[in-house]
Amino acid sequence: MKELEHKEMEVYDSIMDTIGDTPLVRLHSIARDLPCDILVKVEFFNPGGSIKDRIGPAIIQEAEESGRLQPGGTIVEATSGNTGVGLAIAAAIKGYRTIFVMPDKMSQEKILLLRAFGARVVVTPTAVEPEDPRSYYSVANQLVAETPNAFLADQYQNPQNPQAHLESTGPEIWRQTRGRITHFITGMGTGGTITGAGRYLKAQNPRVKIVGVDAVGSILYELHRSGKYIQAEGYKVEGIGEDFLPGTTDLSVVDEIVQVNDKESLLMTRRLVREEGIFCGGSSGSAVIGAIKYTREHNLGPDDVVVVILPDSGDRYLSKVFDDDWMRENGFLERAWIDFRANDVQSAKPDQEVITAVPHDLLTDVVALMKKYNISQLPVLDDDGRLLGIVTEIDLLNHMLQEDHGRHDRNETIAAIVEQNVPVVRPNTPLETLMGIFSQHNAVIIATPDDKVEGILTKIDILDFLSTQV
Repeated sequence: MKELEHKEMEVYDSIMDTIGDTPLVRLHSIARDLPCDILVKVEFFNPGGSIKDRIGPAIIQEAEESGRLQPGGTIVEATSGNTGVGLAIAAAIKGYRTIFVMPDKMSQEKILLLRAFGARVVVTPTAVEPEDPRSYYSVANQLVAETPNAFLADQYQNPQNPQAHLESTGPEIWRQTRGRITHFITGMGTGGTITGAGRYLKAQNPRVKIVGVDAVGSILYELHRSGKYIQAEGYKVEGIGEDFLPGTTDLSVVDEIVQVNDKESLLMTRRLVREEGIFCGGSSGSAVIGAIKYTREHNLGPDDVVVVILPDSGDRYLSKVFDDDWMRENGFLERAWIDFRANDVQSAKPDQEVITAVPHDLLTDVVALMKKYNISQLPVLDDDGRLLGIVTEIDLLNHMLQEDHGRHDRNETIAAIVEQNVPVVRPNTPLETLMGIFSQHNAVIIATPDDKVEGILTKIDILDFLSTQV
């Protein structure tokens, strides 16, 4: 007790002092079939619940120092919600008023959250051009002109946006990975995160790949790929994608951009919650599915360390991505997916027996086993009955046809051709999760948390099951 009395209390002077130093978390279930390390930087650990907390204080401080923001002034910003919160936190402490302009596709939770900080929220139509006087960019500029002592934060042009990530996000990632990061992947909206953190990481190691994720319907993917502007189209995911090139986006920092659509983004978001316990928002799902696409396309290996930004929390999207009715109404969720689990599909199979193999089984015996039971893949277990991987008929065929094998020893085992990167789900995994997995794989294994195999499912098993539910 006396020792404690002589020590300093562990107290932050302001809530703003808690911004940053968010954790890196390794993905397991979702990345089980990938050979590389997939690490997510969980930005909802910031006090305002998103990565945008990093830029709010920086923008306000620079505006104060330059004289553009005077005491008692009003901060105006066009925002999808999260930047507004980051600004509102600093504004509450420093005594500024706030007005935020949001497109009407944003969730009600974000509007209510900003109003909780005492902000005035103006909602504008989404489906208009940036130059349209009704767009949220134009309305924000109009409000600045009409409001005495007003300051436009302008996250789309303000250099403090990428600078904040160059000074915080990038260095944190470099330190947390001990410089082992090989790929940095993040969604692109204003471009501040990818530009600032990307510049820092490239300065430390020019070989680090900087990869953006863009929504189908946004212009950024095509602009980076071909240098051409296209007509933007509507999409549901919030916080990423643009219909113009923000001044805070430096495409020269970006090595590649991956496109993702609404459905795969939102289904991945739900998987992150249900399989990894990470309660994140829709753009987090976009970033992760984009990272998985990139990882597969570029054949990343065990020496690769991929860091993916998860921008915000799922509590801002309860009425959208986590609402089954909203998901169904927008065509992202089939009614039959709602109530069924992996073990329901397995239980409905005519033959419940799970045929397995062990690494020391003879190759010829495994081929005979597949022929006998008319199956194309077998889970491979260790001597304690725990899952090691899978062996498939295509892998067996490729192995048999390899030129350097020519003649195969009849005593050859399957040990050398067991594929360890296999998708594994738990018995209670929702059918919607299985559908997402089957977009990339032909089979998944059902296993308990201690890797005891309870079944194996293929696309035809899902089709058979769904046909009985019609």
